[in-house]
Amino acid sequence: MDIIYFFFVNPDVFLIVVAIFSLFIGSFLNVVIYRLPRMMEQSWSEECRVYLGLKPHHETEKLNLYLPFSHCTECKKNIRPWHNIPILSYLWLRGKCAHCQAPISLRYPLVETLTCLVSLYVAWKFGITWQTLAALLFTWSVICLVFIDIDYHLLPDQLTLLLLWLGLFFSMFGIFSDSHDSIIGAIAGYLIFALTQLVFEWATGKTGMGQGDYKFLAALGAYFGWQMLPLIILLSSISGVIFAFANMLIKRQFKSVPLPFGPYLAIAGWIAMLWGNEMMNYYIKYMMQNSG
Repeated sequence: MDIIYFFFVNPDVFLIVVAIFSLFIGSFLNVVIYRLPRMMEQSWSEECRVYLGLKPHHETEKLNLYLPFSHCTECKKNIRPWHNIPILSYLWLRGKCAHCQAPISLRYPLVETLTCLVSLYVAWKFGITWQTLAALLFTWSVICLVFIDIDYHLLPDQLTLLLLWLGLFFSMFGIFSDSHDSIIGAIAGYLIFALTQLVFEWATGKTGMGQGDYKFLAALGAYFGWQMLPLIILLSSISGVIFAFANMLIKRQFKSVPLPFGPYLAIAGWIAMLWGNEMMNYYIKYMMQNSG
């Protein structure tokens, strides 16, 4: 309690602590983004081998989010703690491995910087409240989902279902919505995309979206309530069209190319979290003023 009181008296210190802490969270998110899809591939491979009656791959390196320790993907040597300081180590090492001088992807400091900036804004927006904790957990989860979906066109259940259960849990305390609206939001979010996909597949014989999108929208409905779903769907559709059109112009690729929809849902969900109520109130006020 003394720490919370200290932060209330010194809000600038609170923001500094959040910024520093979120840099290290960003470093961990890089691990999740890199390892979680590979962990899933290993699990699927082993399940297939068991199903086919084949012996498991004992020589395959077992991955989890903690072991093996962080190491260079080229020379396989462990990264020393002072070489793993967010952003600073990348600048100090000039973007190269300290052992073999292999280039380090620019994504690592970018994810750390992005995590720091958005976390700082969330903390400033909601202050020293439980909403900040819920919003930070949501923000960190969707950062992982965005980059994994970009790389693999995959929205892991480990993250989407985590968000779903977090949304239902926080709804018991009325963080962003109450339990009634949260449960309806989860059900409606899943069914909206599931039924849309069924109609699309019936009409075209093609798959329009994956089940990960159903679960992600269900998680957004659970987190923010069913009232936010129309806004989230609208914003994700608009951002998807804009990015798809920009991608076609930049790459001059005008044929139909599958694009991950998860990043647009993430952007829409984050916007709805921060400004959704204001946007909805403005729309209602505008409609009332123009209805007469």
